[in-house]
Parts: sequence; C-alpha cells; structure tokens
Amino acid sequence: MAKNKTINVQGLEITILKFENQDYISLTNMLEAKDGDFFISDWLRNRNTVEFLGIWESIYNPNFNYGEFAIIKSQAGLNNYKLSVKEWVAKTNAIGLKATAGRYGGTYAHKDLAFEFGMWISAEFKIYLIKEFQRLKEDENDRLNLTWNLNRTLSKINYRIHTDAIKQTIIPENITKEQAHFIYANEADVLNVALFGKTAKQWRAENPTADGNIRDQATIEQLLVLANIESMNAEFIRMEISQSDRLLKLNQIAINQLQSLTTNPNIQKLN
Repeated sequence: MAKNKTINVQGLEITILKFENQDYISLTNMLEAKDGDFFISDWLRNRNTVEFLGIWESIYNPNFNYGEFAIIKSQAGLNNYKLSVKEWVAKTNAIGLKATAGRYGGTYAHKDLAFEFGMWISAEFKIYLIKEFQRLKEDENDRLNLTWNLNRTLSKINYRIHTDAIKQTIIPENITKEQAHFIYANEADVLNVALFGKTAKQWRAENPTADGNIRDQATIEQLLVLANIESMNAEFIRMEISQSDRLLKLNQIAINQLQSLTTNPNIQKLN
C-alpha cells in the first residue's frame, strides 16, 4: 500500500490510498460532508447500490462470488436487511470496497465506486470530487512527464560525452563514416547489455510491435542509471579498459544502483 495522498473537496480533506496500483478514496472522510445521520451501511442496504456494486465486480473481479451476491441482492432493500463493508467483502470476495485499520483506517472505495457514493452526499459534491481527483491525476502526470523528459535529456547529454570518448580513444583516424557508426552502435550496446541484459537488436526482435527503441521503454530508474553508466563508460574508455572488462564493471554498477533506486522513497513518489 503506497503513501496516502489527499484532495480538498469543498473544504473537506479526503484521503486517497493505492491498493495494487489502483486509487481508492476514503468514504469515511466523505461521510463528513453529509448532513444528518448517514452511514455507509445505509448506502449498502439500497438495492440500486448492490446492483451497481455487483455489475462493477463482475467486470473487474474474476473471483467475484456470484452465489453470495445473488443472496445479498435478494435481501437488499428489506427493512431488516443490514450489511457491513467487511461482510460484503468476506461473502463476495469483492475488491471494490476495502475496510482498513491503522493510521489511515476507514472504508475506502475504488474511484469508480467512490464517485457513485459521492452522489449520495450530493450531486454538487460528486462533481467537485471528480474535478479535484482529475486535478490530482493531472498534477501527477505533469510531474512524471517532467522527470522522465529531464532524465531523457540528461541521458542524451551524457551520451555525447560517451561518443566523444569513443572518438578520441577507440576510433582510429581515416576510417569511413560507416565504420565509425558501427563502433558507436557497438559501444551503445555495451550500455544496453549492462543495463537491460540485451542489445538493441535483440530487444527489437523480442518486441517487433513496440513503439520506439529499448531506451524509449525504460523506467525512470533505468534512465537514471543509464545516465550514470554512460559517464562512467566514457571514463573507462579513456582509461583504456577493455570492452569486456568495462561491460562487467558497468553491469555490476547498474545492478547496485537499480537496487538502491528501487527502494528509494523519493524515486517511488515519481512512479
């Protein structure tokens, strides 16, 4: 479960958690906007709510228990019918609602269901809830794109340092452009193998329909490491370390740095 985020809807702070990379919004927080006594169990006892939840689960949850759902649906709306979130989840294996304990305890719903719950607060509240959630997602995407583009630019700058080192140290004088291109590509694949475990040609053969190249599909962590090992390889080339020895060194550096980056909370915030 990732660190929580919050949005402000008409002056009310609402917590959002990630479960299995999906956004879940706090219904417990949302209840504070409702006038009078109103409980999540009141929403759950409504037949329209049960039908909506059942349809959503049938689309997104392959392990949904339809037999238990049918029993619950037949009782929904009756005066003596009561159902808690925990009971709903336990009986039907539902994934759209979650009851949590601890620091961020309460009832959370997948964003699709939370928006529907928002209508029970008020139509106005639902509209502002969707608006603020979309704003949060746009901000996250803007930060992600900025970071990705920054690291792509850094990688390209370092690649120039890398090719200059190749030109000064490896490429002899008076060779053709085709020969020079082969050497550059060969050294670029040293980085590819060190980081991705395969050459650009091997990756293309394995991913014939993918957009871009092996580096276009890289994660933020991989782009950071690529920028680092490009600079290191440039220095190794100037030190006249053999290509095979450089590959072994760069591969170990890439492994160590990726292990560090993938556990770095500051990097995880960007994903």
